[in-house]
Parts: sequence; C-alpha cells; structure tokens
Amino acid sequence: QVQLVESGGESVQAGGSLRLSCAASGPSFSGYTMGWFRQAPGKEREFVATISWSGGRTYYGDSVKGRFTISRDNAKSTGYLQMNNLKPEDTAVYYCAVDGPFNVVVSVTSNDYDYWGQGTQVTVSS
Repeated sequence: QVQLVESGGESVQAGGSLRLSCAASGPSFSGYTMGWFRQAPGKEREFVATISWSGGRTYYGDSVKGRFTISRDNAKSTGYLQMNNLKPEDTAVYYCAVDGPFNVVVSVTSNDYDYWGQGTQVTVSS
C-alpha cells in the first residue's frame, strides 16, 4: 500500500505562487501515475493534473492549463504541483493520488486512483 502526504498549502494573495509536494512511501512510487485533484467547499472533486509513471506524459484540467505544472522526482519518491498566477477560484483542498502500477492509460478520473493523501489547504485571497 502506498502512503501519500501532501504539503505546501497555505494562504496567498491572488497572482502569487505555491508549490505543493506529495511525498510517497511504500511500494515503488516510480511505477505509479500520480494525479492532483482539488475540492472546494460545496463542490465536487475536480481533476487538476496528472503525470505518467515515467514522467513522459502530463495532462491538465482546463482551468489550470498554462498556470500549473506537474512534475515528479522518482528518486525522491515525491511529486510536485507548481501553481503560478493563483486566482481566488483556485481555493480548495488539494489532494495527490496514485494509480497503477505501470498503467498504459493515464486517467483523469478520480475513481481510477487507488491511494490518496489527506489533502492540503490552498486559500487564495483577492
């Protein structure tokens, strides 16, 4: 079983930047697709970004394209979400999750992800 711990969430002003981290432990992180999802109060969980186990493929939700960048360092068993030009509508709890191992298809659907972190709060004020 993979354990995931997110960090890096905090309160920032609109236009600011944050980098979220997702530290993994357990079976080899390098074989898992890693995704970021978010959930705002009263809203459904939303896909943010995902990266294949090799790091060669990345996908983004429409609302974050061009502002967020997902990456991973398999040697450190850690994934990242760099968030730039933050907007108040980015306010949410951000979760990392993994799917796999060694999936051919990179999913953007939360139900396909097997293991989840506890989440980290990001608050963007105007």
